[in-house]
Amino acid sequence: MALNSVNTNVGAMIALQSLQLTNSQLASVQKQVSTGYRVADSTDDGAAYAIAQNVRSTVGALTSANQQLGNVQGLLSTTQSGLNNISNTMTSMRNVLVKLSDGNVQGNDRTNYEQQYKSLLSNVQTFLQDASYNGKTLIGDLTGSNGAFGRVAVARNESGSTYGIATFGGSALFGSISFTSTQMGSAATIAALITASGTFINQQNAIGQALNQVGASVNYITNQISYNSNKVDALNSGLGSLVDADLAKESAQLQALQIRQQLGTQALSLANQAPQTLLSLFK
Repeated sequence: MALNSVNTNVGAMIALQSLQLTNSQLASVQKQVSTGYRVADSTDDGAAYAIAQNVRSTVGALTSANQQLGNVQGLLSTTQSGLNNISNTMTSMRNVLVKLSDGNVQGNDRTNYEQQYKSLLSNVQTFLQDASYNGKTLIGDLTGSNGAFGRVAVARNESGSTYGIATFGGSALFGSISFTSTQMGSAATIAALITASGTFINQQNAIGQALNQVGASVNYITNQISYNSNKVDALNSGLGSLVDADLAKESAQLQALQIRQQLGTQALSLANQAPQTLLSLFK
Protein backbone atom coordinates (compact mmCIF):
# COMPACT_ATOMS: atom_id res chain seq x y z
CA MET A 1 0.00 0.00 0.00
CA ALA A 2 2.86 2.37 0.80
CA LEU A 3 4.24 1.92 -2.72
CA ASN A 4 1.14 3.67 -4.03
CA SER A 5 1.20 6.46 -1.43
CA VAL A 6 2.60 9.96 -1.66
CA ASN A 7 2.33 10.36 2.12
CA THR A 8 4.51 7.41 3.16
CA ASN A 9 7.63 6.65 1.09
CA VAL A 10 9.13 3.54 2.66
CA GLY A 11 12.02 3.44 0.21
CA ALA A 12 13.00 7.01 1.00
CA MET A 13 12.75 6.33 4.74
CA ILE A 14 15.08 3.32 4.45
CA ALA A 15 17.52 5.23 2.23
CA LEU A 16 17.50 8.16 4.65
CA GLN A 17 18.19 5.95 7.67
CA SER A 18 21.07 4.30 5.85
CA LEU A 19 22.49 7.66 4.79
CA GLN A 20 22.26 9.03 8.34
CA LEU A 21 24.11 5.99 9.68
CA THR A 22 26.81 6.42 7.04
CA ASN A 23 27.12 10.13 7.86
CA SER A 24 27.47 9.32 11.57
CA GLN A 25 30.19 6.75 10.91
CA LEU A 26 31.91 9.14 8.50
CA ALA A 27 31.93 11.90 11.12
CA SER A 28 33.50 9.53 13.65
CA VAL A 29 36.22 8.43 11.21
CA GLN A 30 36.92 12.02 10.13
CA LYS A 31 37.31 12.97 13.79
CA GLN A 32 39.88 10.21 14.33
CA VAL A 33 41.80 11.15 11.20
CA SER A 34 41.84 14.86 12.05
CA THR A 35 42.78 14.42 15.75
CA GLY A 36 44.89 11.27 15.48
CA TYR A 37 42.98 9.83 18.44
CA ARG A 38 40.55 6.95 18.65
CA VAL A 39 39.45 8.48 21.95
CA ALA A 40 39.69 12.25 21.64
CA ASP A 41 37.18 13.08 24.37
CA SER A 42 34.72 11.42 26.74
CA THR A 43 32.03 11.10 24.04
CA ASP A 44 34.18 8.57 22.17
CA ASP A 45 34.80 6.19 25.10
CA GLY A 46 34.18 7.61 28.55
CA ALA A 47 36.02 4.90 30.49
CA ALA A 48 39.07 4.92 28.23
CA TYR A 49 39.17 8.71 28.27
CA ALA A 50 39.11 8.77 32.09
CA ILE A 51 42.03 6.33 32.20
CA ALA A 52 43.89 8.38 29.59
CA GLN A 53 43.46 11.58 31.57
CA ASN A 54 44.80 9.89 34.68
CA VAL A 55 47.84 8.62 32.75
CA ARG A 56 48.44 12.09 31.29
CA SER A 57 48.30 13.53 34.79
CA THR A 58 50.88 11.00 35.98
CA VAL A 59 53.15 11.80 33.05
CA GLY A 60 52.88 15.51 33.83
CA ALA A 61 53.69 14.92 37.50
CA LEU A 62 56.73 12.78 36.64
CA THR A 63 57.94 15.46 34.25
CA SER A 64 57.63 18.05 37.01
CA ALA A 65 59.52 15.77 39.40
CA ASN A 66 62.34 15.40 36.87
CA GLN A 67 62.49 19.18 36.50
CA GLN A 68 62.93 19.50 40.25
CA LEU A 69 65.55 16.75 40.29
CA GLY A 70 67.36 18.42 37.40
CA ASN A 71 67.47 21.65 39.36
CA VAL A 72 68.95 19.76 42.32
CA GLN A 73 71.56 18.24 40.01
CA GLY A 74 72.90 21.73 39.41
CA LEU A 75 73.00 22.42 43.14
CA LEU A 76 74.76 19.13 43.85
CA SER A 77 77.32 19.69 41.10
CA THR A 78 78.10 23.14 42.48
CA THR A 79 78.37 21.73 46.00
CA GLN A 80 80.60 18.90 44.84
CA SER A 81 82.90 21.35 43.07
CA GLY A 82 83.08 23.58 46.15
CA LEU A 83 83.82 20.70 48.53
CA ASN A 84 86.42 19.25 46.17
CA ASN A 85 88.22 22.58 45.97
CA ILE A 86 88.10 22.91 49.76
CA SER A 87 89.48 19.38 50.14
CA ASN A 88 92.37 20.09 47.76
CA THR A 89 93.12 23.37 49.52
CA MET A 90 93.08 21.73 52.93
CA THR A 91 95.66 19.24 51.67
CA SER A 92 97.95 22.18 50.93
CA MET A 93 97.08 23.74 54.28
CA ARG A 94 98.05 20.54 56.07
CA ASN A 95 101.43 20.62 54.33
CA VAL A 96 101.97 24.12 55.68
CA LEU A 97 100.89 23.08 59.17
CA VAL A 98 103.39 20.24 59.16
CA LYS A 99 106.12 22.81 58.56
CA LEU A 100 104.76 25.04 61.31
CA SER A 101 104.73 22.07 63.71
CA ASP A 102 108.52 22.03 63.50
CA GLY A 103 109.92 24.11 66.35
CA ASN A 104 113.04 24.84 64.30
CA VAL A 105 111.00 26.98 61.89
CA GLN A 106 111.26 30.48 63.33
CA GLY A 107 111.56 34.13 62.31
CA ASN A 108 110.78 35.12 58.73
CA ASP A 109 110.32 31.50 57.67
CA ARG A 110 107.56 30.99 60.20
CA THR A 111 105.94 34.31 59.30
CA ASN A 112 105.94 33.34 55.62
CA TYR A 113 104.34 29.96 56.34
CA GLU A 114 101.71 31.64 58.52
CA GLN A 115 100.89 34.04 55.68
CA GLN A 116 100.71 31.13 53.26
CA TYR A 117 98.24 29.36 55.53
CA LYS A 118 96.09 32.49 55.82
CA SER A 119 96.08 32.85 52.05
CA LEU A 120 94.88 29.27 51.66
CA LEU A 121 92.27 29.89 54.36
CA SER A 122 91.03 32.83 52.31
CA ASN A 123 90.59 30.45 49.37
CA VAL A 124 88.48 28.17 51.55
CA GLN A 125 86.34 31.16 52.50
CA THR A 126 85.78 31.96 48.82
CA PHE A 127 84.79 28.39 48.01
CA LEU A 128 82.30 28.37 50.88
CA GLN A 129 80.73 31.66 49.87
CA ASP A 130 80.53 30.85 46.16
CA ALA A 131 79.16 27.29 46.40
CA SER A 132 75.60 28.39 45.67
CA TYR A 133 73.24 27.58 42.83
CA ASN A 134 70.23 29.71 42.00
CA GLY A 135 70.50 31.38 45.40
CA LYS A 136 70.69 28.10 47.33
CA THR A 137 73.57 26.34 49.07
CA LEU A 138 74.17 23.00 50.71
CA ILE A 139 77.44 24.12 52.30
CA GLY A 140 76.29 27.19 54.16
CA ASP A 141 77.65 30.69 54.43
CA LEU A 142 80.11 31.85 57.05
CA THR A 143 77.39 32.97 59.45
CA GLY A 144 75.83 29.52 59.56
CA SER A 145 72.43 30.89 58.53
CA ASN A 146 72.28 28.84 55.33
CA GLY A 147 72.99 25.18 54.74
CA ALA A 148 73.20 24.29 58.40
CA PHE A 149 73.42 20.63 59.40
CA GLY A 150 70.29 18.76 58.40
CA ARG A 151 68.67 17.50 55.23
CA VAL A 152 67.07 19.15 52.21
CA ALA A 153 64.09 17.29 50.72
CA VAL A 154 63.33 17.22 46.98
CA ALA A 155 60.28 15.67 45.25
CA ARG A 156 61.41 12.56 43.38
CA ASN A 157 58.26 11.03 41.83
CA GLU A 158 54.65 11.64 40.77
CA SER A 159 53.38 11.04 44.32
CA GLY A 160 55.49 13.81 45.83
CA SER A 161 57.69 11.39 47.77
CA THR A 162 60.94 13.10 48.73
CA TYR A 163 64.62 12.32 48.79
CA GLY A 164 66.71 13.86 51.56
CA ILE A 165 70.04 15.50 50.73
CA ALA A 166 72.50 16.09 53.54
CA THR A 167 73.99 19.55 54.03
CA PHE A 168 77.37 20.59 55.37
CA GLY A 169 78.10 23.28 57.96
CA GLY A 170 80.64 25.50 56.22
CA SER A 171 80.63 28.03 59.02
CA ALA A 172 81.70 25.42 61.58
CA LEU A 173 84.47 24.22 59.27
CA PHE A 174 85.84 27.69 58.68
CA GLY A 175 85.77 28.53 62.37
CA SER A 176 87.59 25.33 63.28
CA ILE A 177 90.53 25.90 60.91
CA SER A 178 90.84 29.68 61.47
CA PHE A 179 93.69 29.53 63.98
CA THR A 180 94.77 32.49 66.06
CA SER A 181 98.21 34.09 65.90
CA THR A 182 99.01 32.50 69.26
CA GLN A 183 98.15 29.04 67.96
CA MET A 184 100.10 29.59 64.77
CA GLY A 185 103.11 30.72 66.78
CA SER A 186 103.28 27.53 68.85
CA ALA A 187 104.80 24.51 67.14
CA ALA A 188 103.41 22.20 69.84
CA THR A 189 99.89 23.54 69.41
CA ILE A 190 100.04 23.12 65.65
CA ALA A 191 101.35 19.58 66.06
CA ALA A 192 98.34 18.74 68.24
CA LEU A 193 95.99 20.10 65.58
CA ILE A 194 97.24 17.70 62.93
CA THR A 195 97.35 14.48 64.92
CA ALA A 196 94.96 11.69 63.97
CA SER A 197 92.37 13.12 66.37
CA GLY A 198 93.37 16.76 65.98
CA THR A 199 90.93 19.52 65.04
CA PHE A 200 92.31 20.08 61.55
CA ILE A 201 92.33 16.37 60.68
CA ASN A 202 88.78 16.00 62.00
CA GLN A 203 87.62 18.76 59.68
CA GLN A 204 89.53 17.28 56.77
CA ASN A 205 87.81 13.95 57.43
CA ALA A 206 84.46 15.74 57.60
CA ILE A 207 85.07 17.16 54.13
CA GLY A 208 85.77 13.64 52.87
CA GLN A 209 82.52 12.38 54.38
CA ALA A 210 80.60 15.29 52.84
CA LEU A 211 82.08 14.52 49.42
CA ASN A 212 81.01 10.90 49.82
CA GLN A 213 77.46 11.95 50.69
CA VAL A 214 77.27 14.39 47.77
CA GLY A 215 78.60 11.74 45.38
CA ALA A 216 75.95 9.28 46.58
CA SER A 217 73.26 11.93 46.14
CA VAL A 218 74.46 12.74 42.60
CA ASN A 219 74.23 9.06 41.67
CA TYR A 220 70.80 8.69 43.26
CA ILE A 221 69.39 11.76 41.51
CA THR A 222 70.83 10.66 38.16
CA ASN A 223 69.32 7.18 38.53
CA GLN A 224 65.96 8.59 39.65
CA ILE A 225 65.77 10.92 36.65
CA SER A 226 66.56 8.02 34.34
CA TYR A 227 63.92 5.84 36.03
CA ASN A 228 61.29 8.58 35.81
CA SER A 229 62.07 9.12 32.13
CA ASN A 230 61.73 5.41 31.41
CA LYS A 231 58.45 5.36 33.30
CA VAL A 232 57.16 8.31 31.27
CA ASP A 233 58.06 6.47 28.06
CA ALA A 234 56.24 3.35 29.24
CA LEU A 235 53.16 5.34 30.26
CA ASN A 236 53.09 7.19 26.92
CA SER A 237 53.37 3.88 25.09
CA GLY A 238 50.43 2.46 27.01
CA LEU A 239 48.48 5.68 26.50
CA GLY A 240 49.05 5.47 22.76
CA SER A 241 47.75 1.92 22.64
CA LEU A 242 44.65 3.04 24.52
CA VAL A 243 43.63 6.20 22.66
CA ASP A 244 45.62 6.54 19.42
CA ALA A 245 43.81 5.93 16.15
CA ASP A 246 45.02 3.40 13.57
CA LEU A 247 45.37 5.97 10.80
CA ALA A 248 46.08 3.43 8.07
CA LYS A 249 42.88 1.59 8.91
CA GLU A 250 40.84 4.76 9.34
CA SER A 251 42.11 6.15 6.06
CA ALA A 252 40.81 3.10 4.21
CA GLN A 253 37.55 3.29 6.16
CA LEU A 254 37.20 6.98 5.30
CA GLN A 255 37.34 6.28 1.57
CA ALA A 256 34.82 3.45 1.88
CA LEU A 257 32.37 5.62 3.83
CA GLN A 258 32.71 8.51 1.39
CA ILE A 259 31.68 6.14 -1.41
CA ARG A 260 28.80 4.82 0.70
CA GLN A 261 27.72 8.40 1.36
CA GLN A 262 27.62 9.16 -2.35
CA LEU A 263 25.67 5.99 -3.08
CA GLY A 264 23.29 6.65 -0.20
CA THR A 265 22.63 10.15 -1.48
CA GLN A 266 21.83 8.80 -4.92
CA ALA A 267 19.60 6.07 -3.46
CA LEU A 268 17.65 8.65 -1.47
CA SER A 269 17.26 10.79 -4.53
CA LEU A 270 15.84 7.86 -6.52
CA ALA A 271 13.52 6.89 -3.66
CA ASN A 272 12.16 10.43 -3.48
CA GLN A 273 11.38 10.29 -7.20
CA ALA A 274 9.27 7.12 -6.88
CA PRO A 275 5.95 8.85 -5.98
CA GLN A 276 6.17 10.86 -9.18
CA THR A 277 5.25 7.69 -11.12
CA LEU A 278 1.75 8.05 -9.68
CA LEU A 279 1.24 11.17 -11.79
CA SER A 280 1.04 9.05 -14.92
CA LEU A 281 -2.16 7.51 -13.62
CA PHE A 282 -3.90 10.90 -13.82
CA LYS A 283 -3.08 11.63 -17.42
